Amino acid sequence: MGNRLSKIYTRTGDDGSTGLGDGARVGKDSLRVTAYGTVDEANSCIGVVLAQALPDDIRADLVSIQHQLFDLGGELCIPGHAAIAQADIERLEATLDRYNDPLPPLKDFILPGGGAAAAHCHVARTVCRRAERDTVSLSREETVRPEAIRYLNRLSDLLFVLARVLARASGQGEVLWKHARR
Repeated sequence: MGNRLSKIYTRTGDDGSTGLGDGARVGKDSLRVTAYGTVDEANSCIGVVLAQALPDDIRADLVSIQHQLFDLGGELCIPGHAAIAQADIERLEATLDRYNDPLPPLKDFILPGGGAAAAHCHVARTVCRRAERDTVSLSREETVRPEAIRYLNRLSDLLFVLARVLARASGQGEVLWKHARR
């Protein structure tokens, strides 16, 4: 195990810079810091989902995803580091298919809601989409492995499907957008 923080504040970031995993210092507003910071935010949102009552299989899948998101944050924090593999993306796709296949096809847009767990899952989905956009922005300026972007894309899809599953499990059901409401 690497170094552990014995003191939380170091004052090294008081000038608006932060250290990357490779020791380089960059601005706290750099695209790289923004990308891995938003991945961390998505991970925190999944933590809020996990604070809700959930079916055991969804809980286990989300805990596994939290670990992978932490790995992905490390990949983005250390230029040139690889942590997410094609097998991780394929595992997300298989999980996505397992939850999506029993659901009825969508005929309308779904609004965020459907109970606390589903609503929190929608928030996690939107933050994950932002993490994807931030990572794409970073990839336009610096090297980012395509697996990182694909992982975030599949994860946001999975979070959408899980929100559907959780809304139905809550008994509140999905909140459909009423486009002809006037």
